[in-house]
Amino acid sequence: MTPDAAAPRRAPWARLLPALALMLNSLTWGVSWWPFRQLEARGLHPLWATALIYAAAVLAITIARPQAWRQLFAAPALWVLVLASGTTNASFNWGVTIGDVVRVVLLFYLMPLWAVLLARLLLGERLTGAAGVRVAMALAGAAIVLWPAGGGWPLPRTLAEGLGVLGGATFALNNVMLRREADEPDAARALAMFLGGALVAGGLALVLALQGTAAWPPAPAPGWVGGALAMAVLFLAGNLALQYGAARLPANVTAVVMVTEVLFASVSALWLGAASLSAPLVLGAALIIGATLLSAR
Repeated sequence: MTPDAAAPRRAPWARLLPALALMLNSLTWGVSWWPFRQLEARGLHPLWATALIYAAAVLAITIARPQAWRQLFAAPALWVLVLASGTTNASFNWGVTIGDVVRVVLLFYLMPLWAVLLARLLLGERLTGAAGVRVAMALAGAAIVLWPAGGGWPLPRTLAEGLGVLGGATFALNNVMLRREADEPDAARALAMFLGGALVAGGLALVLALQGTAAWPPAPAPGWVGGALAMAVLFLAGNLALQYGAARLPANVTAVVMVTEVLFASVSALWLGAASLSAPLVLGAALIIGATLLSAR
């Protein structure tokens, strides 16, 4: 068989495997709220859990790619990625552990709003009419999700909702920095993202523990130690799957596939009673997800 004849048969797999890899990453994040809640039930605060999980991933990267540390210190801009990724992970993991999962995930996905603003500031991308439509849709969706039943301003009313908004903003910064530093080695960027999760979450957990507003980690026990190590493996696999898929598919396809995280989070949370459904929430979700899909185009 000639190469030209074989190419059509390989083409579907060439797109299917990267798409499945992205869906694995979305599934990992979409259902991560459940193991974080299980760890919290065993006395491990989600910030301590995040710090330990990402520290284990940093150790794995250090063993596999020790040169990543030299590459990280040689690229000062990657430390912005450390801060952005760390804040994203600390905010998201803490928010979905203590709040309504669907509301937190939707507020996290206000990325089209933040991405337009940050791309203008950091990448010099001009604002367009289409970008304005996406921003308006995202803002309208957020207002509907946050609008109090008794009236008032549509602002985050709980710590979890505030964490969802903050996590989405820093996730947009994370994505913009990944685009800006696309020439840096993959290992260095992965190290920056996991190191950020360990440093930011660990630092915040330490501050809260010293203030007495968060518990210190419990004594080592097979239940929570094994769970944290298993999550470290899953998050590392999810990150590698994301890099594999995003490198082989157009950016618009990647963005659309990653929105399935909302589906995974919503279905799992509603099934297990960690979220409630209402007409305003559905309408707000449609606007926010619509803005995200438009940005993918």
